[in-house]
Amino acid sequence: MIRFYSILICVLLLSSCKFRESEETGLPVIVTTTSILADGIKKLVGENAQVIALMPAGVDPHLYKASVRDLDLLQDADLVIYHGLYLEGKMTEIFEKLAFSKDLINVSEKIPEELLIRSGPEAHSVDPHIWFDVSLWKMAMQFASEEIIVWKPEWKSTIESNSTQYFQELDQLHQEVIDKAQLLNQSQQALITAHDAFAYFGKAYSIEVKGLQGLSTLSEPGLRDLTGLVQFIIDRNIKAVFAEQTISPKAIKAVVAGCENAGHPIQLAGPLYTDSLDGPETPAGTYIGMFRSNIETIFKSLLP
Repeated sequence: MIRFYSILICVLLLSSCKFRESEETGLPVIVTTTSILADGIKKLVGENAQVIALMPAGVDPHLYKASVRDLDLLQDADLVIYHGLYLEGKMTEIFEKLAFSKDLINVSEKIPEELLIRSGPEAHSVDPHIWFDVSLWKMAMQFASEEIIVWKPEWKSTIESNSTQYFQELDQLHQEVIDKAQLLNQSQQALITAHDAFAYFGKAYSIEVKGLQGLSTLSEPGLRDLTGLVQFIIDRNIKAVFAEQTISPKAIKAVVAGCENAGHPIQLAGPLYTDSLDGPETPAGTYIGMFRSNIETIFKSLLP
């Protein structure tokens, strides 16, 4: 009983703070799940709304569990925007229930099935990391902008103007990566990370990628996976493997140790940003900044 009242008091306090915050700004509140998504939505809506990310920088969405604060924010939000494709796996049921009473946008909803990467026939086997193909992320943001206009028609001119500018920036980023990828392809190097988050990156920019773990960080690599990856690195004379910001480096360090034991010293580079941005006001604190930061780290570590 004491625990129940403690939780109730926390919810009331959070609701009170949230209400005062909304009154002070006078703006609609849009809640997104990830920091990557929050950055894109901020680019679209500009000063029209307060955009809040549930998951702070550095958080792994595959493992994230909604807290009391999250449930409060979701209930009080004027609009909820989530990534979809089972990225927020543990929150799927929450979104299904919210759909009966809340305006929701699933930004991945209209990505054509043939452009998605799957590891099996099950619904949850789809790879959710579409943001590593800038053209797919632009597609997701285009759908989000259209749905926000449906939600708030009076924002139409602002959203369209912001979208035009943002999409030009994304097109420029996409071309930058294409140009740099040609150099990496010529070197016969491959991108090797802890979990398989860069499949869209590899497909879009013709770069060979390998992950020790599967699509989700819930999966555990086996000895066979480790041995096979070590042999691949030795055969291809790979110069570096990469840790990731939201994942323990333990597994990828085992790859480094395996290579060293086989007489092939290798650099542990990174970390790369995969499922989250870096903190605010940092070079990787925006989607475009994160992408450019990753590219610089990858090419500096793999190219002569």
